[in-house]
Amino acid sequence: MNAKQLWNQYKTLNPAIGNAIDAWAFGAEPDLLAQLVLKGRKTATASAYDLYEADHEPLPQEGSYDVILDSHDEAVCIIEITKVTILPFEEVSAEHAFKEGEGNRTLAWWRDIHQQLFTQWFKEAGLTFTQDSLVVLEEFRLVYAP
Repeated sequence: MNAKQLWNQYKTLNPAIGNAIDAWAFGAEPDLLAQLVLKGRKTATASAYDLYEADHEPLPQEGSYDVILDSHDEAVCIIEITKVTILPFEEVSAEHAFKEGEGNRTLAWWRDIHQQLFTQWFKEAGLTFTQDSLVVLEEFRLVYAP
């Protein structure tokens, strides 16, 4: 099922979501991470603030709804963004790392994997990642899965 089809299914239950669809896949291991959302283990994510600017993309907004895609651009579920916080990388909390639901859910694991990913993605964008680089932290709830 594509994003529009899933969106239209959910729209019959919640017409207030409107027509604007924001659909995306998690940057690393999209299939695994989408499954963690479905299982209720993953209720948060993090992305690099500077990459939103580099790509001229708007920041996520509290109260918005997003379609989560798998690695084949198939729609998996719909989430509602419940909280957005922007902090330096070094200030991300153990609580947030746990909510991301990945690895062993520790802050050490989170920092290691995200530093690797952000360093790579910053380099590809012609930027330099540091411990002071801003991170967009999103918390969300699963609202619909077929």
